[in-house]
Amino acid sequence: MSTTTENKQSADDRKAPAGERVADWADGRLGIYSLAKANMRKIFPDHWSFMLGEICLYSFIIIILTGVYLTLFFNPSMNEIVYEGSYVPLQGVKVSEAFASTMDISFDVRGGLLIRQIHHWAALIFVAAMMVHMMRVFFTGAFRKPREVNWLFGFLLLVLGMFTGFTGYSLPDDLISGTGVRFMQGAILSVPIVGTYISMFLFGGEFPGHDFVPRFYSIHILLLPGIMMALLVGHLILVIYHKHTQYAGPGRTNKNVVGMPLLPVYMAKAGGFFFLVFGVIAVVAAIATLNPVWAVGPYRIDQVSTGAQPDWYMGFAEGLIRVMPGWEINAWGHTLALGVFIPLVIFPLVLGAIAVYPFIESWVTGDKREHHILDRPRNAPTRTAFGVAWLFAYFIMLIGGGNDLFATHFHLSINAITWFVRIFFFVGPVLAFIITKRICLGLQRRDRDKVLHGRESGIIKRLPHGEFIEVHEPLSQADLHTLTTHVQHQPLEIGPEVDENGVRRKVSPVQKFRAKLSKGFYGEGNQIPKATREEYEEIAAAHGHGHGHDEHEEVTSGKH
Repeated sequence: MSTTTENKQSADDRKAPAGERVADWADGRLGIYSLAKANMRKIFPDHWSFMLGEICLYSFIIIILTGVYLTLFFNPSMNEIVYEGSYVPLQGVKVSEAFASTMDISFDVRGGLLIRQIHHWAALIFVAAMMVHMMRVFFTGAFRKPREVNWLFGFLLLVLGMFTGFTGYSLPDDLISGTGVRFMQGAILSVPIVGTYISMFLFGGEFPGHDFVPRFYSIHILLLPGIMMALLVGHLILVIYHKHTQYAGPGRTNKNVVGMPLLPVYMAKAGGFFFLVFGVIAVVAAIATLNPVWAVGPYRIDQVSTGAQPDWYMGFAEGLIRVMPGWEINAWGHTLALGVFIPLVIFPLVLGAIAVYPFIESWVTGDKREHHILDRPRNAPTRTAFGVAWLFAYFIMLIGGGNDLFATHFHLSINAITWFVRIFFFVGPVLAFIITKRICLGLQRRDRDKVLHGRESGIIKRLPHGEFIEVHEPLSQADLHTLTTHVQHQPLEIGPEVDENGVRRKVSPVQKFRAKLSKGFYGEGNQIPKATREEYEEIAAAHGHGHGHDEHEEVTSGKH
């Protein structure tokens, strides 16, 4: 009987189309069908801001594709040769093989210059998109439980992307990139005790040595991209595992996702968006030249290029060192260059503040719940103000990193620019914090007013006794829900210092500090109480609106 069944089954298999037989074979060994069934219909919400993460992913793919092409022609060697290529002005000049191969890619390899430009532009857009994407996650509170680990993955991708870009634009061994490498080596040398050893290990001897291009090449194409690929895969797996976050709205809760399925709708849109991103990067690369190595020539340790600037994401570190006073400490026969060492310490601290913020906020609020509904930035004014202050400090230092270009282009004193950056690095973030917080509170007041009084219609009405008023339209049920569904945390309280028996309670300094932070985040003056059902009904009754029971329930549903 079993033999007959097996023969019948094999006969059916032979009748099946070839594609189905291949699919059955693969499913029997890899479990593709069950995996696809569980994940291909996964729901993703639809909002324009979610495309920022997609731009990161697609630009990374473009970097990998163009990078593979460039590795076929690039020679990562610092051996000196005489350039005899197509670019006549540099013929007969001694250059490294790395520089010569970069020139060959630019002038002799079919499509080489365009691929170089696409690779470089994609790297710039990748880091920019990651920063904007992380700011979207930050301002909407998408980093909260259970996504703290995924936030760290994104942070590491940003930092590794910055250093991958740095090692990448250092490879051509031209005068601008060589100046940047020299800048980095000087920063390393400022580290007490171990700085000289790190420099010797990295460059294989005294700067520039003969090994830094091949070493940077290995780091650039193998080590850092490999780590980033692993982080990216982990990042996407956690996005699928945790469900996608979504903005507040009717029918959206922490237990569901309202949107479209991954297959076929979302995959079709994502595929089209990939080619759109690729096309935009290709057009920008074709019309805007980056890093024209032929114009600046090969690197020489006794030369420095005027207007030498790093890629924008390293402008912050450059600005810190440019505007830092040249302080030094001489002790026991050694010199500690504080003018370089202090910025070298500040840079990772400023970046690290981003990494640990989710844990700080969770500790301050004591909130251990899962969050899948995003905040509106105005409803978390302290967090939003911190983010804007951080961005302000970053952009102020970008001005410091390009102080020479600002001076020449705008006919300003470079000393005036330097002092402006020095002062506003400390004053600017404080002002940005205060102004942003006031704006958020103002927007909260406006939302409260809209819930209670409705939306201004622009229609002017004259009452029987001659008074002119503007007619307000009551908000829809959906709008009422969106404006009142957010949680308003209450500051943590230490409680009375003595218990009911008159015994003084022991309160640790950490608990006191946490309570002060919590009060600073959520205390009086840090959030505007949202409208309650009672207030809404009272005003509705006074105006005789009779909006109906459903709207009242929406206001109630947002009360916590």
